[in-house]
Amino acid sequence: MIENLLKKLNKEKTILIAGPTASGKSELAVLIAKELGGVIVNADSMQVYNCWNILSARPSEEQLSSVPHLLYGHIHHEDDYSVGHWLREINNLLSSASRMIIVGGTGLYFNSLINGLADIPKITQETRQLSNKLSLNEMIKSIDYETLKGLDTKNKARVQRAWEVKMETGRSLRSWQKHTPLPLINFNQTDAIVLRTPSELLEKRIINRFDKMLQKGVLEEVGAMKKSWDPTKNYTKAIGGKEIISYLRHEIDLETARKFSIIATRQYAKRQRTWFKKNASDWIIHELKIIN
Repeated sequence: MIENLLKKLNKEKTILIAGPTASGKSELAVLIAKELGGVIVNADSMQVYNCWNILSARPSEEQLSSVPHLLYGHIHHEDDYSVGHWLREINNLLSSASRMIIVGGTGLYFNSLINGLADIPKITQETRQLSNKLSLNEMIKSIDYETLKGLDTKNKARVQRAWEVKMETGRSLRSWQKHTPLPLINFNQTDAIVLRTPSELLEKRIINRFDKMLQKGVLEEVGAMKKSWDPTKNYTKAIGGKEIISYLRHEIDLETARKFSIIATRQYAKRQRTWFKKNASDWIIHELKIIN
């Protein structure tokens, strides 16, 4: 199966690897890099943070040492980091001699990479503080219909972003998006792969991965962030983080934290699969059939 995939890939093109969480993206990226060469570049919004090694399922030390990896764990958890920051880092890497293998599950990163990103002014702290006080439904009521059509309205971070743009600039997010500059990478000059994993298999992988996180010390990793935990900061959006914090604060027991973390991961994977089905229909589909 993997041999057939490797035959389809051009050694000169940038490779994109996307798919739901726990689907085996990192393993595939390492395999391709070993066989065809290249440097692996992170496209996961949580794996950039220095505090999340285990919780974000960052590649293992063995994987990191076997082939070059970039943009992993390089951002301090208190620092702002958005898709715009990521694109600027990717732009700096384009001049390097190494072919990039860009891998992750953050659809917004891939979409902005191949379709461009609107140059929206920075959101002020005052606007951010206002949005943090609002519920999801309160923000949705203030967003125009055209913007809402393109939003995942169950994703509070996306809704909050749209609300903040409107409040900060007086223009809707959709209005800004209509004036998007050219993308950094031409999609036709990439080999784009999306991983498709049967639901039952993905469920097993999600459970197995979280249990391995517990064995590796994720409670201690999250515990180190307990005193400075700030729900308004982006790093706290890592799945499993708030559930473990609740356990460490003696609000729930460990089994409940485990159950809720697995449920949250499953729900996130479902949203990712829906997004990639809608937005990556012309990518190479690779089916994974290994549990791990």
